[in-house]
Amino acid sequence: MITKRDSVFYLSLFLFFFHGANTIIISFMPVYFQHAGMSESKIGSILAIGPLAAILAQPFWGYMSDKYGTIKRILLITLVGVFVISIFLLTNDSYMFILLSAAFFYIFMSPTGALGDSLAVKTAASVNKNFGSIRTWGSIGFAVSTLLVGQYFSFAGIGLILVPFLLMITIAFLTATKVSDVKSVNKPITVLDAVKIGKNPRFLFFLGTIMFLTIPHRANDSFIGIYLTELGGNESQIGLAWFVAVASEAVIFATSQYWYKRFNEITFILIAGLLYSVRWIVLAYAGGPVAAILMQVLHGVTFGVFYVTAFQYVTKLVPENLQATGHLLFISVFFGVSGILGSLFGGMLFEKASGAMLYTTMGYMSLVGCVALVIYIYFDRKKSKIDTSYA
Repeated sequence: MITKRDSVFYLSLFLFFFHGANTIIISFMPVYFQHAGMSESKIGSILAIGPLAAILAQPFWGYMSDKYGTIKRILLITLVGVFVISIFLLTNDSYMFILLSAAFFYIFMSPTGALGDSLAVKTAASVNKNFGSIRTWGSIGFAVSTLLVGQYFSFAGIGLILVPFLLMITIAFLTATKVSDVKSVNKPITVLDAVKIGKNPRFLFFLGTIMFLTIPHRANDSFIGIYLTELGGNESQIGLAWFVAVASEAVIFATSQYWYKRFNEITFILIAGLLYSVRWIVLAYAGGPVAAILMQVLHGVTFGVFYVTAFQYVTKLVPENLQATGHLLFISVFFGVSGILGSLFGGMLFEKASGAMLYTTMGYMSLVGCVALVIYIYFDRKKSKIDTSYA
């Protein structure tokens, strides 16, 4: 019988290897397609079609998880789908076939991370641990993978991208089979219940606001590797850049129990937004790959702080029995809608202008996001005072 402590161990291993596999897709797949001779706009369209499919898939998988009261079984299904479809995605050179494969790939890939994080939130609560202390293993896996896989590609060539990806997904699946499922609230879930989340004005306002921060973030995910090559970097330096970024993220996750209670979630999100703006504008003026790599240290205090606090904030915005659905809707906006817009328009701007212009635009967009957050905070607090006065 697997104890709760064993489950935390296996869940940490799952997050380590799944995010290790995910780094190959995020960090190196754009460069893989570039080496295959595709333009930045075509690469952007490939990276955008996946999140478009994910927008439709995310609520479905969240609804199925809540309806049948299981995260683990849905997680195992999506991992099998990822394994099979990645073979088609990363072994073909037909642009149209890659587009189609990317759509099906992200139908399974995009909810897997969110389901793992949702399971981590509930597992952490059941053993009185902080979510960040478990989630940090995903960041460590991401960081270690970027460093090792970057070196591997420098030696073997990026054309062999499928080998390390399938290896890590297989290990992630095996460790996920050892994780204990968490008990869901026994209240029956209907399609109408799930639809109600999408009609929650407070939730929608929040999701719309953070898009000004998540779109630039996703554009960076798609094009930082190509930007580094524009600055004169190579695959090894791309891996090093991601290692520095995610290592700083891991530190933030690991220490979240110490800083998380200092302010409320919205305050932390606003701080992360301001630092996002600084990060992108400074990157726009990076004189070479070394300067860009050093700037990756800010990834921890931008994405790390933003993700931990925003994920926890969403937990407060939705009913307990619909939290998996709420989390997946949040992920749909972050990695889906924002991924489409960031990849599509980022690729067009990169190709028509330059990487520096792309990052400058991202910096100013993040500033707009901070203003939008201040507006959200104002109206949210005003509504809370009105509700309290009528209570």
